[in-house]
Amino acid sequence: MIEDSMVGEEAPMFCLPDAREREVCLEDYSGKWLVLYFYPRDNTSACTLEARTFSEELDDFAALKAEIVGVSPDTVVSHKKFIDSKELKLCLLSDVQHEIMEKYGVWKKKRMYGREFMGVERSTFLIDPEGIIRGVWRKVKVPGHIEEVKKTLQSLV
Repeated sequence: MIEDSMVGEEAPMFCLPDAREREVCLEDYSGKWLVLYFYPRDNTSACTLEARTFSEELDDFAALKAEIVGVSPDTVVSHKKFIDSKELKLCLLSDVQHEIMEKYGVWKKKRMYGREFMGVERSTFLIDPEGIIRGVWRKVKVPGHIEEVKKTLQSLV
């Protein structure tokens, strides 16, 4: 976890469609811990590893009264295919317009192979049952990350 100005702040509100085209809102998680993670793209190697690892740890997080939600700029159709093909147990939300990503400060200018473009900075936010951000991880490297989030949550519950 890193020091971040959003820690201690109220989590930005959101309502986004999931893979079944249901609207999912932050307020749906009131009274529970929420691990809200942002990732660049369905079906890429790091994003698949992250989603699979979070899926495998879902029961451990549930035992801590926490739910896990992923957000990317992919469509609901892409999310459904991703969930089905990788047998994921997660709720994935579609932010095609990047509105929520901008509120959380994860839609950023990136650079690859000398080319600049806008994209998602892989990030995770731990939100408490009252809607306050208690942990922030930015520029996430997937290996070991889920375990770090879980340890932080264990120390807070």
